[in-house]
Amino acid sequence: MPAVQIRDVPPEVIAALKRRAARHERSLEGELRYLLAVIAREEPPPPPLSPLQLKLSQASPPTPWSREEIYGDDGR
Repeated sequence: MPAVQIRDVPPEVIAALKRRAARHERSLEGELRYLLAVIAREEPPPPPLSPLQLKLSQASPPTPWSREEIYGDDGR
């Protein structure tokens, strides 16, 4: 199985990770393995959507039809 080595981890970070591992009844290595697996399963957030660009258009020439002619509902 591949190994990962992390250099220059501050002593206070190591101490905090050891306390966390003890709370979860795991070794430091087991806690780190667990944390890496949790982080690896996280899905990255989707990229932000680009802003909508609206374009206005006009019918040319204006249509001679009325709502009543199209729907036959006398404007109801």
